Amino acid sequence: MSTTVVAPLTIQDAEDLVTVACRAAEAAGVTVSVTVLDAGGHLLAFRRDDRAVLISGETSTRKAYTALQLNAPTADLVEAVQPGGLFHTLPTALDRPLLFIAGGVPVHRDGRLIGAIGVGGGAPEQDHAFATAAVEALA
Repeated sequence: MSTTVVAPLTIQDAEDLVTVACRAAEAAGVTVSVTVLDAGGHLLAFRRDDRAVLISGETSTRKAYTALQLNAPTADLVEAVQPGGLFHTLPTALDRPLLFIAGGVPVHRDGRLIGAIGVGGGAPEQDHAFATAAVEALA
């Protein structure tokens, strides 16, 4: 029996994701919070700009959690939760409530889910771009 081993998301990976996302946000003149979770939903890294609104920290965490739980960018899920969408009746009685606003992106390695990043504080499209830039830089 053979087993495929995939390297997990490390603390250094998580810190790199946060750094890239924050630099992208700073370059755009946006203050954000960034959360990185491992595949088990455990917090590996977090940063909140002092000028960001306090709720942005909770928002970034919920975006990361949603991307992790559904293994999809939250930007791709917005329509699915609208009335008539695929997830319109999705139960939210999970450990944390899900958040269907762009800015959460799953992180994969060798085709397997190893974690997620969430960015909150900018417009949804900006948050998605910052998170995506970080994931692409990690690859």
